[in-house]
Amino acid sequence: MSVTFTPELIIEQIINGLTIGAIYALIALGYTLVYGVLLMINFAHGEIFMFGSFAGYFVLAWFFQSGFATNHAFLSIVMAFAGGILVSSALGVLVERLAYRPLRNAPRLSPLICAIGVSIFLQNIMMLFVEAKILMYPDVFPEKAVEIGPVSISNFQILIITVSIVMMAGLYVFVKKTNTGKAMRAVAEDKDTAALMGINVDRIITTTFVAGSSLAAVAGVMVGMYYSQISHMMGFIPGIKAFTAAVLGGIGNMPGAMLGGYILGVAEALGVLILPAQYKDVIAFSFLVLILIFRPRGIMGEVVAERT
Repeated sequence: MSVTFTPELIIEQIINGLTIGAIYALIALGYTLVYGVLLMINFAHGEIFMFGSFAGYFVLAWFFQSGFATNHAFLSIVMAFAGGILVSSALGVLVERLAYRPLRNAPRLSPLICAIGVSIFLQNIMMLFVEAKILMYPDVFPEKAVEIGPVSISNFQILIITVSIVMMAGLYVFVKKTNTGKAMRAVAEDKDTAALMGINVDRIITTTFVAGSSLAAVAGVMVGMYYSQISHMMGFIPGIKAFTAAVLGGIGNMPGAMLGGYILGVAEALGVLILPAQYKDVIAFSFLVLILIFRPRGIMGEVVAERT
C-alpha cells in the first residue's frame, strides 16, 4: 500500500513524534540524573514510570466515581499528577535506600544486575496488585482536535508537549541555579570532597532520585491519558527507549537527553511512513546500535561531572 507524502502528513507525523519524544525525554532525564551522580543505569526507572501512571489512574478513578471530576476536570488532572509524583518519588527513594545504597561501593556490575532485578520485582508486584489486567484510564479530559491551517493537533498532544517542556526547563534551572543543584553537581564530581565540604551526600542522592522519579511520574500520567490504557508491562519498552534517548543525546547530559528523546520520537513517527508500524521499535534500537558504534559519547557528548 503506497503512502502519499503530503506536507500536511509529514507535519502531523512530526507533531506525533514530538509528542512521544517528549515522553521519552522526561523518562530519559531520570536515567541521566542518576548516571551523572552515581555512574549507574537505573533499569528500574521504567517501572517507576509505570507506578506513577497507575497512581494517577487510581486518583482519577476515585474522582470520577465520586463525581468530583465531572465539574473539576482540570483540578482532578492536577491531583492525578500530584498522586503520581508522590508515589513514584517515594518508590524511587525506597529503591535507592534498600537496593542501591548498600551496593554503592560495589563493583559497577552489581548495581546493574540489582537494577534489573528490581525492575522485574516491581513488574510482578503490580501484576499481582491489578491481577494482570489492562486498565482503562478515566475519560476525564476528552480528546479534541485543534485545527491549525491544514494540520490537526489534539489537545492531548498540546498538553504533553507543553507540560514536558515546562518540566524539563524547571529541572534544568533547578540543577544549574539552585544551591541543591550545585550540590548535586559537586557530588557528581567527587563524593568524598563534597562530603568534606559539608554536603550531605546521601540526601543529595535521594533528591536526585526524587527529581528523576517525579519526571517519570508526570510522563506516566500523560501516557495513560493519551493512550487510554495501562498495564503492569507498560514501563519496559518506554524505559528502554528512554535509555536509548539518553545514550543518543549523551548519557549524563541533560540537554542531550531532551534532544535524544525528541530525535528518537520524530524518527519513529517518520519511520512508520516508510516501514510497517510494527517496525518502529527497530528504528529506536538501530539508533542505539549506530550511536554506540560511531559516537559512543552521544550527540552532545557524555557529561558525568562539571566543575562547580
